[in-house]
Amino acid sequence: MKKTTFLLLSLLLTALPVRADEGMWLLPLLEKMNGGKMTELGFEITPEEIYSTENISLKDAIVQFGEGCTGEIVSDRGLLFTNHHCGYSAIQQLSSEEHNYLKDGFWAMATTEELPVEGLTVKFLESFTDVTPQVEKALRKCKTTAEMEEALSKLKAKMDKNAGCDGKFTLGRLAGFYGGNTYYYIVYKVFRDIRFVGAPPSSIGKFGADTDNWVWPRHTGDFSVFRVYADKDNNPADYSEDNVPYSPKAHLKISLAGYQKDSPVMVIGFPGTTNRFMTSYELVETRENNEAAISARTLRQDILMADMQSDPGIMIKYASKYAGSSNGWKKWIGMNETFDKLGVEKRRAMEEQAFTEWVRAGGEERIAAYGLALENIENAVKARKADRILRTYLTESVGRIELLQVSAVVSSLMEEVQASKNQEERDALMAELKEYVKYFYKDYSLATDMKVASGMLAFLRDNVPSGSLPDFYAEIDSVYGSDIEAYVKHLYGTSVFTSPEKVMAAVESCDTSLSGDPAYMAFQSYSKAYGRHDKVVKASDDLFHDGKKDYIAGTLEMRQGEAIYPDANLTMRLTYGTVQPYYPRDAVFYNYYTTLKGVMEKEDPDNWEFVVPSRLKELYYNNDFGRYAMPNGEMPLAFISNLDITGGNSGSPIMNGRGELLGLAFDGNWEAMSGDIIFEPELQRCINVDIRYVLFIIDKFGGASNLIEELDIVE
Repeated sequence: MKKTTFLLLSLLLTALPVRADEGMWLLPLLEKMNGGKMTELGFEITPEEIYSTENISLKDAIVQFGEGCTGEIVSDRGLLFTNHHCGYSAIQQLSSEEHNYLKDGFWAMATTEELPVEGLTVKFLESFTDVTPQVEKALRKCKTTAEMEEALSKLKAKMDKNAGCDGKFTLGRLAGFYGGNTYYYIVYKVFRDIRFVGAPPSSIGKFGADTDNWVWPRHTGDFSVFRVYADKDNNPADYSEDNVPYSPKAHLKISLAGYQKDSPVMVIGFPGTTNRFMTSYELVETRENNEAAISARTLRQDILMADMQSDPGIMIKYASKYAGSSNGWKKWIGMNETFDKLGVEKRRAMEEQAFTEWVRAGGEERIAAYGLALENIENAVKARKADRILRTYLTESVGRIELLQVSAVVSSLMEEVQASKNQEERDALMAELKEYVKYFYKDYSLATDMKVASGMLAFLRDNVPSGSLPDFYAEIDSVYGSDIEAYVKHLYGTSVFTSPEKVMAAVESCDTSLSGDPAYMAFQSYSKAYGRHDKVVKASDDLFHDGKKDYIAGTLEMRQGEAIYPDANLTMRLTYGTVQPYYPRDAVFYNYYTTLKGVMEKEDPDNWEFVVPSRLKELYYNNDFGRYAMPNGEMPLAFISNLDITGGNSGSPIMNGRGELLGLAFDGNWEAMSGDIIFEPELQRCINVDIRYVLFIIDKFGGASNLIEELDIVE
């Protein structure tokens, strides 16, 4: 490490705050980095009230929902709000053709009606500790990335033991920041009995679907409701009928006062990944990888959607899979578009030129510390570029064939079972295997997967050199006369992995022939092809990581006098700013809020994305909005702010200057899709569903007044 973390942090902590609308800030550093600016913007809540290790604070009401979203506790009985798209997989999991909660919505009128969601977790942040000195000591003699990973793994195990982490209800995480120049050890309390309480039908919760995704103006009621359960002593526990609603340390008050232009707002959540220190070399590489992934997903999604629209059962099975795929697909399209439109590559190159000049101006010491940073990044990217793109083509095509996926998981678990000498371990592995089979086939359509397989195999053959194809393409050519359809028909006609009955028969008889199944052999062939490219990519890891770490460390030193936030990495962050409209292009103005009127204007009964429920139309035309309307009588629906968010922030609470809930963050906007790479203050907006619309739908549309009565509402 060329510069110690203590020097880097001292440079940051003595700095003046940057502009209020950019930054995903670490909560332990709020007082030193952001307290003054937040007060200037009109925040009444203090950093100590937001984050405290000694007292109950706002952070105790914010949770990581599942593995990639945020939620907030809104009652003293563990009631939780998050986005509809965050709860989507759980809602889909619980749905059937008889009880289609995706299509019809669901409202529990009593806790006895709430539905357990197997596998869903909620994590509360317990502690966040700077452990950089311990990490520096552990890494002192490491020379390669592999050695560093091993040393960090051993150190984390030691920290887990000291923190009393059991790996189930208390989890520890060792996370790097600023390119590995700083490390924190984070402890979470994990609740595993989470129950579905309510959600509007998808015609509200997913209104606009793919067409409106990543777009403002927006009219999507993107919310769902869950509840956290605990044992009788208020501790995390596995599901049990004896469990009771969790009594949280803190819950959010809900404000019906709304907002105006320039109103101060903040968001706390778990943003997933940003790359604000990305170089121009990486940016070009990212664009090309996006193009490969977009082309593969376009074909696969078209196949899935055709089957989903033709069969309600398949619509339920594949709804969550399709939504997850299309969200990334559209984001990559917008990202590439804004890379070009906003000249991001050129701007990054200018920053790199300024960095190079700063390094040279610093003499021998600075050149020794940072002189090779950009060169190392460039060389690493060049060395891995072609193989990284080919790896993307493989994963987004053959890697998406579900028959191959299930063959890999089941065969791997069976190998572990057969290798185990311990009966208790064997029983646990068998239980895991049976559970996996049960849930995989619940949402599997053999006919749909065959269509995907045919399309993806043809796609890969048409887009990569023959030397990069899996070995089974030779069989397709020699045995099936290059007829992919014939190969797929044989594959699905002979594999035991086409049905849960066949798989379980083989599993229960401990059939060792699974490893010779044609689907598993095809997976191994794919894995071998992937591995050839992955090996080349990973060979550049050490050079890339060294270059990136030095580049970030040098950038922090060069920009001393500024408060600089680290990239998002699924740790709790806060962003603050204001409610703001924007001009997306010349002569076009987008206001900062939308209303229910916009839903009626977009209605299209012949397009499933824009169908409006009759009950919602009835409420609208009768102006039956209850206490949730704005002073002018309109029903607010969504609003925008200049808050800095990314994936993982979905479901995050948007709060006013007193820390009261105003809405839920659920999207970014199309004009700033390069926002994970570079923040665009004039264009970038956080799209939020208004809490008044959430309550209106729960109360007036859903009739779940029992939930409204739980809430701490500030008029």
